[in-house]
Amino acid sequence: MNILSVEKLGKSFGERTLFTDLSFGLNLGQKVALVGHNGCGKTTLMRILAGKETNDQGNYSIRNDVRMAYLEQEPLMGENGGVSEVIFAGDAPEVQLLRRYNRLALLAEPNAAELQEMHDLTLEIDAQNLWDYELEVKQILTELGIHDLSQSVASLSGGQRKRVAIAQALVSRPELLLMDEPTNHLDLEVIEWLEHYLSTRRMTVLMITHDRYFLERVCNEIFELNRGKMYRHQGSYADFLENKTVREEIAMVDAEKARNLMRKELEWMRRQPKARGTKSKARIENFYKLEDKAKGPSQQGKIELDVTGKRLGGKILELAYLRKNYGDKKILDDFSYIFTRFDRVGIVGKNGVGKSTFLNLLAGLIRPDGGGMEKGENTVIGYYTQEELQYQPGQTVIELVKARAEYIKMSDGRELSASNFLNRFLFPPKQQHDQVSKLSGGEKRRLQLLLVLMTGPNFLILDEPTNDLDLETLNVIEEFLDEFQGCLVLVSHDRYFMDRLVDHLFVFEGEGHLRDFPGNYTDYREWLKSEKSRQKEQEAESKQQAQAPSVAAAPVKPAEAKRKPSFKEKHEYEQLEKQIAGLQAEITQLEEQLSSGNGTAEEYAQWGLNLQQKRDQLDEAELRWLELAEIM
Repeated sequence: MNILSVEKLGKSFGERTLFTDLSFGLNLGQKVALVGHNGCGKTTLMRILAGKETNDQGNYSIRNDVRMAYLEQEPLMGENGGVSEVIFAGDAPEVQLLRRYNRLALLAEPNAAELQEMHDLTLEIDAQNLWDYELEVKQILTELGIHDLSQSVASLSGGQRKRVAIAQALVSRPELLLMDEPTNHLDLEVIEWLEHYLSTRRMTVLMITHDRYFLERVCNEIFELNRGKMYRHQGSYADFLENKTVREEIAMVDAEKARNLMRKELEWMRRQPKARGTKSKARIENFYKLEDKAKGPSQQGKIELDVTGKRLGGKILELAYLRKNYGDKKILDDFSYIFTRFDRVGIVGKNGVGKSTFLNLLAGLIRPDGGGMEKGENTVIGYYTQEELQYQPGQTVIELVKARAEYIKMSDGRELSASNFLNRFLFPPKQQHDQVSKLSGGEKRRLQLLLVLMTGPNFLILDEPTNDLDLETLNVIEEFLDEFQGCLVLVSHDRYFMDRLVDHLFVFEGEGHLRDFPGNYTDYREWLKSEKSRQKEQEAESKQQAQAPSVAAAPVKPAEAKRKPSFKEKHEYEQLEKQIAGLQAEITQLEEQLSSGNGTAEEYAQWGLNLQQKRDQLDEAELRWLELAEIM
């Protein structure tokens, strides 16, 4: 069932044309990633579809009965209401009921009229059988870490705003969900939950994302916006790269043929007298079409990261018994570490545990409350922060760069002018004289990276460097960092980026404790799973010991310490094995139903509830099986 149709859509900003004649459609249950280089118009297209911006040509339509939600890249800016008001701001009847219900539930001392209204609302929710929906909303809020619904949105951090905006989108039960960089500012656990949520719901999703793991696990199709045109790719991100390479190779061959033909046509054009009308109008029009084809596929160019820095000395950076608190909250408690040559450290932890504070300490921007830090003489720190790019009103790109340095030294000893260095970062001469304020979000982040690298650092601190950057730029940055001859400290929610670049992790576990984990993020997640499994076994063993008869404490012979299982326990053990196998099969079937795209909204809701019930039953059965296995 088609729920979104786009026909010949076009948009320009002054002389700059973003796209023309875009035509595509989305069906119910389709999950699509929209990719393309920074500044190509992805966010503008998304805003047009969400009704936040107007198009110059063409049209689009969304079915009247379809619920739509839009998650912006920087959501809830300027919002002053409470968290509860924002989350339940939708127009759907069930959302309005919950909004009124939550408003009353947050009252400290409701009066008689408010108590009566609460009673009436409870009866209405009961009559419409909405308690399952209310439970689903609570689960969404819990998974997103939203606990204080009375808090003002204006007081929230960027990450908290993002989670509230995601909750606002999901509780409205949208059938069409538009998302612009949904994983920005989220911690890794929330990203993994959102990934699972979206992949198991029958909704249509169109998202802009640079997170390759997220893209692979949620989306089944990729739309590429390239040079104002849309290209569709079925399958995974790896399939997309392969298809794109083949398409560009074919286009290059066609362009070469077109150039050869154009030389002959150009001679013909030049031979004809300007005043005569004997030229074939069709042939002239074909010449200009041929000229466009001869340009070949879009060659956006490739960032050239080639800067030099001082060689690292024997001493790089030493931390001794560092302590840092914010009020009653411990960030670091007696943390010591000595950085070595080519150290590659990833920083992991939930939002708010102090990751950015730790980076600010390393960069020397804030002082510790206790302990000491000693930096080597040859250590040059380059710090790429999450903060927005700082520039003066009306300042151009070239002016901003020249304010830092007129010339930048390359690894081969050459010096490049600021303009040539900008060229290497895909800022052509014309764009260099644009005001910084006119750049897209991704272009500003690319410019920020340029300003960091032009100082020639040998100790790089990167705080969420992947935010807003396109996939091609990310690949180039990964290659550069892979060969970087210095130390690297990295905070990133991009799991692929983290896995490729770090050798070990500093894991913030709360209360000022940092664990130095040997391995990348995927290794850490596997270790966590094994730890949870081990804890379950220990809990089962403790439960078994607690349930053992009190006479077991009496002196017994060693041979009698382990009792034999009863007939009833043997029978239960055998039945549990069959029950576990059956539950696993039912769970697999339900997951396939949820991913199939076939079913009504009511069926999907029921399948989701059944899936959760079966998983709970499986957990209980496995725990009992472990208890009996110990006896066996």
